Amino acid sequence: MRQILAVAAGLVVLAASACSAPTPPRFAAPSATPTGPTTLPAPTGAHPVGTTALYLKDTSRPDPWNLDVDARELKVTLWYPTEQRNGQRAPYMTPKESELTLRRLGIGDIPNDTLSKTHTNAIKDAEPAGRNLPLVVLSPGFTNPMITLTSLAEDLASRGYVVAGIDHTYESYATTFPGGRITECLACDSDTDPGFGTGVVAGRAADVSFVLDQLPSKWDGSDRIDHSKIAMAGQSIGGASAMATMMKDPRVRAGVDMDGTTYARIPKSGFSRPFMFLGSPQHVPGGRDTSWERDWKLLTGWKRWLVLSGAEHQSFTDGPLMAGTLGITPAYNVLPAARAAELTRTYVAAFLDQHLKSKRQPLLDKPSSRYPEVTFCPATCGQS
Repeated sequence: MRQILAVAAGLVVLAASACSAPTPPRFAAPSATPTGPTTLPAPTGAHPVGTTALYLKDTSRPDPWNLDVDARELKVTLWYPTEQRNGQRAPYMTPKESELTLRRLGIGDIPNDTLSKTHTNAIKDAEPAGRNLPLVVLSPGFTNPMITLTSLAEDLASRGYVVAGIDHTYESYATTFPGGRITECLACDSDTDPGFGTGVVAGRAADVSFVLDQLPSKWDGSDRIDHSKIAMAGQSIGGASAMATMMKDPRVRAGVDMDGTTYARIPKSGFSRPFMFLGSPQHVPGGRDTSWERDWKLLTGWKRWLVLSGAEHQSFTDGPLMAGTLGITPAYNVLPAARAAELTRTYVAAFLDQHLKSKRQPLLDKPSSRYPEVTFCPATCGQS
């Protein structure tokens, strides 16, 4: 039976049984006066950020969700360092995407285009800058459009990464293609099918490999990428897809799973590439989700298992940052949105700096008094 998880900002309602062991909702229903458009937190790196979109078609395989489509179409949003500081800021989503998202969430009493008014930090179609830049692939949670990881993507780009965020077609509430054509969530009707999660992560792994194949020829800035330095991160089933992709594609050197139940099975011989779990208290040893505990024993290389006290399933996305815009009051004792974004950005960037830029990060060696919400599992991690 589908279990619906209401999240901090109300931005995303998950079919949680398909993607991750659900966390009981701890957020109040809409009760406050909306505060107006959200401004995403400023990137913390040294570089201004540019962004652009690519539209790719894989004619070697049919779409797994739409039986009437004989090729897999993907929208890929790129974020990257630029020297350009002025220009049009990229839209967060279109008014129609906002309307469809709010309708699927059942959020009324606010204008349909509310989410489209969110202020981003990236300059649309700016000229890329830099050389030998590592590449990070991002994959969102089920039903989530890629834009729900914009804050993280912008921050990584400001730190000197090229970020390729993939909208997995028909797996989110709304994705717009050229000409204004919008695809909606056909996969949402299948999320209780046996083997659904395993099938989704396999499909997303194929999406990622195709994007890596196509990027050198389809983006003019691809010559700025060091294609020997690629990592992947994702939230919920997007995080599970990072593991699945690494099982299939050796080009992905390191991975981060943010609060996602894993589905791809690691061989008994183990898996040696660097991997980090970053999650909410449902992922402590003996907690609601046991997949990390199972996989931890099979990770034979560099690994970390970090749990954020007070975090919810959407704490690793832009969702909580939208709470004021949607007039939602978080419940007591939930990790504040700004702090959740800071912790996510900080630990993901530290992981990537260590494994793609060869810059050792003491932050990843032990607990930090600066970030007391972060617990290192399994050694110092108890049931929350």
